[in-house]
Amino acid sequence: MSENIIPVITGENGRKKLKCEISHSSKIQGTAILQTKKNVLNSLHELFDKLTEDGLRGKTGRPAYLEKCNTTLPAAPLQEGEVQFQISFDWEEEIGVPGAFTIRNDHHGEFFLKSLTLEHVPGHGSIHFDCHSWVYPAKFYQKDRVFFSNKTYLPYNTPVPLRKYREEELENLRGDGKGELHEADRIYDYAYYNDLGDHKHVRPVLGGCLDRPYPRRVRTGRGPVDSDPRNESRLPLLKSLSIYVPRDERFSLSKNEDFLLNSFKALTQLSGPELKSLFDKEFYSFKDVLTLYTEGIKLPDGPLHASLEMINMIFGSGRKFPSPQVIQADESAWSSDEEFARELLAGVNPVSICRLEEFPPKSKLNHERFGDQNSSITKEHIENKLHGMIIEEAIEKNKLFILDYHDVLMPFLRLINETSTKVYATRTLLFLKEDGTLKPLAIELSLPHPGGDQFGAVSNVYTPAEHGIEGSIWKLAKAYVAINDSGFHQLISHWLRTHAVIEPFVIATNRQLSVLHPVYKLLHPHFRDTLYINALARQVLINAEGVLEATVFPGKYSMEMSSAVYKDWIFTDQALPEDLKKRGMAVEDENSPNGLRLMIEDYPFAVDGLEIWSAIKKWVKQYSSFYYKTNDMVRQDSELQSWWKEIQEKGHGDKKDELWWPRMQTCEELIEICTIIIWIASALHAAINFGQYPYGGYLPNRPTISRRLMPEKGSADFKELESNFEEAFFKTVTAKPLALLGISLVEILSMHSADEEYLGQRTPGWTSDAEPLQAFKKFQETLEGIGDRILDRNRDTRLKNRSGPVNVPYTLLFPASEEGLTGKGIPNSISI
Repeated sequence: MSENIIPVITGENGRKKLKCEISHSSKIQGTAILQTKKNVLNSLHELFDKLTEDGLRGKTGRPAYLEKCNTTLPAAPLQEGEVQFQISFDWEEEIGVPGAFTIRNDHHGEFFLKSLTLEHVPGHGSIHFDCHSWVYPAKFYQKDRVFFSNKTYLPYNTPVPLRKYREEELENLRGDGKGELHEADRIYDYAYYNDLGDHKHVRPVLGGCLDRPYPRRVRTGRGPVDSDPRNESRLPLLKSLSIYVPRDERFSLSKNEDFLLNSFKALTQLSGPELKSLFDKEFYSFKDVLTLYTEGIKLPDGPLHASLEMINMIFGSGRKFPSPQVIQADESAWSSDEEFARELLAGVNPVSICRLEEFPPKSKLNHERFGDQNSSITKEHIENKLHGMIIEEAIEKNKLFILDYHDVLMPFLRLINETSTKVYATRTLLFLKEDGTLKPLAIELSLPHPGGDQFGAVSNVYTPAEHGIEGSIWKLAKAYVAINDSGFHQLISHWLRTHAVIEPFVIATNRQLSVLHPVYKLLHPHFRDTLYINALARQVLINAEGVLEATVFPGKYSMEMSSAVYKDWIFTDQALPEDLKKRGMAVEDENSPNGLRLMIEDYPFAVDGLEIWSAIKKWVKQYSSFYYKTNDMVRQDSELQSWWKEIQEKGHGDKKDELWWPRMQTCEELIEICTIIIWIASALHAAINFGQYPYGGYLPNRPTISRRLMPEKGSADFKELESNFEEAFFKTVTAKPLALLGISLVEILSMHSADEEYLGQRTPGWTSDAEPLQAFKKFQETLEGIGDRILDRNRDTRLKNRSGPVNVPYTLLFPASEEGLTGKGIPNSISI
């Protein structure tokens, strides 16, 4: 039998129930689950037009109506605000298998249609429609909505009656590229990052040119700024939560909106000048910082500012910050050299450390423009710390490692240091000891030459010391490195390499892959909430004068710097094995687990990550192999080819001519591409996001701004450093008001919502194909086993990098989590 379309009428017309027309045909009983903003179905009247019955569109059944509300015996446990209705469809054998239904809402308000399930369809059993979509009133959205069953089809084997609807739905989602988009629209389209600044605070357009390339964002269609037609006008901050994304991309009703959205509102207010007037300008000691977690923040009484109410939302009067994990077991262990080095392998940014392959480290910056930027670290600085080795031997035995931010920062350093920020470009060398831990050998702090960029860098090298003024200087040098690492982490590792690069994939998937397509079904859970969280970020976090500009050292050059790093972004290098090999942290070895031998065996991010990567790839292979039996099937899939072409030419259009793009000609390429996408959206984002508060919630461990340079001997600042290190330290790093803002931000970003879906979780009924369901069950079992092994490794005292001096077990890649601030769990998607 061919798949066909059921037109449906749902709802109640005032007090009079709508009923099905009398027919001598069989009845199909079904269950519809709906949700409204007010959690009631108040006189809903959603009317569906009759569909034509030509050969292209297939047979249509008679209209059906929601009957009685069933709250006593729901087909599945209902969430808050959900209501279950019974529904009956006429069915005649000539209609065939119900493959889709259409809906038009003639009611005055929107409602959320979660699912429709038909029971006992003759000869076919249960048929499920996984809708999860808002249905807008027809006066706002004129086109009928089409919902397809949970069956999966490639374009060529889609039943003929469904093909036209499949094609029309994709056309509707693409739109025409014109006009401003509004809340009821479901249009997925592309735009440059031309919405970050305003007439007072201009920021360059990112994307569309070789000098400032960038991934594309979702288009809103707002008009241009009067003073510069290249830039799009911005929404007022108070309307930030109304920023356009396609309706189904907004947070669900069940998401913990009260906390999350109110927090974003509060951050909007906190980034203004009111903050500085409400708090003391400085911390004076480490004990002073600890009062944030023991005594809380004391807000002034009375309505001193209009924003005080908003500030109370996030802080509360006397509200205590949760104690970050990094100081829970020991309040001072964070400051040790061992912990400083360990966090490069198991902290919040474990993706920057590289193996040192040549000494001294060399710069890749253009010599004609920037002069000599090679490292000034010499053998004399480090050779007495190599446990009896000479440098060549240590390099040959893979004992030397580097954290190098020199080339990333140097082109921007002169501009940054003309502001109130005073920061260095840093290189940090480390040695791998026999017990598997790293120890820092030297830190190089570099500035542009005062005579001009062409004269190279001015650098000073500092080596470890424990006591006296040398010990204070060494601690300050580590703080400058932590500042570099914090800014790079937030702007590059986190924002650019997960949030920004994934957005074009979300847009292209909705524009080019039908919901019936197997790759759409595979990837869709990994895109949940990403467009909306990114849109909010453009409103209050990465925008001009936004929270990130206020709290990380590049300031107004933050997004330009991320654009410069994007120039070197390569999609295939985002695969974890390729990333580890490129950084020199692993080499291919067929006798090692996952085919890679790690240069540091106890590298928690890599060890746990490779298990997760392997599990994802195995699942993707089993799933894809069910639908794609041959390479020809990949090449001949018109939707798949259009999707991949659009990602390269539009979504990442500034890189469309790069030769490294996979060609999407084989099953192997399809598997690798989908694995990389899922890895970035799930595990990679989890590893670099949910440790932000556990490690960065304590300011001294991860300061984000430097306000003055290393004091020169004989200066007043140097004498202060000699006499009172703590006071000198806090006068150097992030000031108290901005520190509170930054701590608040990372607390929000590190939170799991109540309705989070984790890797290995999916909506029941997402597909009707038995083999993919069985493969997914195996994937779930594999993830459970990985979780058990992670806990076992954390209990192994021989693995010193798993917990370190601060005794914080590495759980950032533990698959599951509870709600809240847990420091573990891999959500399916970038949803915060």
